[in-house]
Amino acid sequence: MIHTKWNDKETIKHIKCVHANAKKFVVNNMLTPGKIYPVKNETEEFYFIIDNSNRIGGFKKDYFSEESE
Repeated sequence: MIHTKWNDKETIKHIKCVHANAKKFVVNNMLTPGKIYPVKNETEEFYFIIDNSNRIGGFKKDYFSEESE
């Protein structure tokens, strides 16, 4: 149950949301295009971020672009 500690985990990097147009799911409530989100965990296909609900959510990488710090 490692995911229960992701809120307290150090931020890996920051990513910028480029769109919230999903074909199957409603993500526009949880993502705001143009907003920068902290990444807490990453897999090959998903970013796990703190979304607009202030909780950890997993989203496909095609919604984001990586931000250089």
